Amino acid sequence: MSEWIQSISESEGFDWDKGNVDKNAVTHQISCEEAEQVFLNRPLFFIDDPQHSRKESRIKAFGKTDEGKMLTVSFTMRGQKIRVISARNMNRRERNAYEAKG
Repeated sequence: MSEWIQSISESEGFDWDKGNVDKNAVTHQISCEEAEQVFLNRPLFFIDDPQHSRKESRIKAFGKTDEGKMLTVSFTMRGQKIRVISARNMNRRERNAYEAKG
């Protein structure tokens, strides 16, 4: 997954879709700022998401917010920008895997 780390480090910021902003805020109680923090904090892990990659490559990022909230963020790269598709709290399985790697 080192190519994702390089893409993230070379990114020019975030590209937000209003529908996704509303969905994350209302459904998952996750703000744009929290989702963005995941990409700036460590540890940060990625896995490909082939199940949801029909039109474009999607990736899941696993990380923490500045406040320590553990999130799963699905995203794609649109040019040099990170396009967040969804952000939610990690489930138990994801938390256990994240903590074991971190």
